[in-house]
Formats: sequence, C-alpha cells, structure tokens
Amino acid sequence: MKKFLNFVLVLLSLNFNAMAQQKIEQTAGRRQLGDFAPEFAHLNDDILFGEVWSRNDLLSLRDRSLVTITSLISQGITDSSLTYHLQEAKKNGITRTEAAEIITHIAFYAGWPKAWAAFRLAKDVWSDDVTETDAKAAHQRSMIFPIGEPNAAFAQYFTGNSYLAPLSTEQVTFYNVTFEPGVRNNWHVHKALKGGGQVLVGVGGRGWYQEEGKPAVEILPGTVIHIPANVKHWHGAQQDSWFSHLAFEIDGEETSNLWLDPVTDEEYSPLGK
Repeated sequence: MKKFLNFVLVLLSLNFNAMAQQKIEQTAGRRQLGDFAPEFAHLNDDILFGEVWSRNDLLSLRDRSLVTITSLISQGITDSSLTYHLQEAKKNGITRTEAAEIITHIAFYAGWPKAWAAFRLAKDVWSDDVTETDAKAAHQRSMIFPIGEPNAAFAQYFTGNSYLAPLSTEQVTFYNVTFEPGVRNNWHVHKALKGGGQVLVGVGGRGWYQEEGKPAVEILPGTVIHIPANVKHWHGAQQDSWFSHLAFEIDGEETSNLWLDPVTDEEYSPLGK
C-alpha cells in the first residue's frame, strides 16, 4: 500500500518559494495622484507595494498588515489610510477577535485616545464578522480537530478565508483545512509520473469536490474522496456551511502541484440548488 506523503501547507504543496514571490499590484497612487505627482504615484504603487509589500518571503502579508496598522495607530493616524490598511489586514487573515486584541495591546503603548479612534474604524471593517465569529465557534465545537490559524500565506489560491491546522508531523504528515461558507480553492492538479494524487476526509460541515467535466460530489463528515493524479479539480465549502477536511498527499514519482484559475461564481453558485 502506498504511503501518505506530506501535505505541504494548504492543499498540498506548491513550491513555497515560488508562492512567496506573489507581487502586490497597487494602482491607487496613479489613480489619485498620477497627473499631479507622478513620481510619488510611482513610489507608492511600484516601490512601496510592488516591492516592499511583495517581499512576503521575508514577512507574510499578515505580518506586514499587523506592523502597518500598529505604526499608523501609534502615530494617531486614523483617517482613510488606516481604514484601508484595516481592510487589507482583514483580507490578509487578521480576525475580528485578533484586531480587537491588537488595538487593546497598542493602547498601553501608544495611548488610550488613539486606541478609541482606531476601534471606531475597526468596528466598521469587521462589522459583518459578529455572526461569523459565532458560527466559527460552533463549527469548532462540531469536530474534534482544531480549525487552526488563518491561511493567509496561500490566500491567493482561495476564494475567501481558509484556515490550516497541522495535526501530525511524524510518520504521516497531514493537516486539517477549514473553509468559511462559500469559500473554495482554485482549480488545481496533483501531477505525478507514477502514483501520486490526494485523499480528503470530511470532518466537519458540508463541502463540495468536483473534477473537471463531472458533477460536484458532496463531502460530509466521514466522506472519503480519492483524487487521482493528473486530474483537474477543486474543493471547498458549500454556500451556507463552514467546512473542514483532512488532506493527505499520496506517494508518487516526480510529483508536483499546479494551481490554476479560480472557480467562478457561474461554476459554483448553481451547486446545491
């Protein structure tokens, strides 16, 4: 019987170094100041975001967001720039609970009034997460495996927020991957010359698995999905349910993973209707 290999962060290992070179695209400088201050627009869009923010092999986007909002709040900058960076922090995986704790911590070092001003903006940015927070807690109670941490480093391969929890790093390495409602990963292929592929085991909530050209298959707790090598597919949560699965990569020769286009709303929305 073939031995399970490592599931390399977020649905089986794409080369992390290649992923870490994700380039941030920013156009705000040219849109707002391109005619008046083209050099400033260039520095903002191409240097600050295109180069500094894109060095996520050194610091993740989540870490850069944390550093940035801390710096802005400490300086008492609570205008639209802080709102923008709070929104980016949310996209980069900082949760409502974490944002509240970050600002509370900053208050003791930067000043109480600055924290109050930041909280007013943060409440608006995370206003839709109150119900989500309760739903996340309920999903955690429904299964024995932890949800883990926000999977911000691989966010470019997911439509929405996902989470990752390492469950074993000895003998057989595998992870629990959790998707918020409506979240799915991109179409992708587990390539192998011989053997290879992936196995998913549903452990919480309801999800979907679909191979190209075939109907989607529902994944429930206990459902086992065998994914052959070299088959284009995707998996993720149903529209109204959190979803978690364990993921294992199968031994093979010359294995690699190829990430493709996102699953469009036109492909995803009709499922379950």
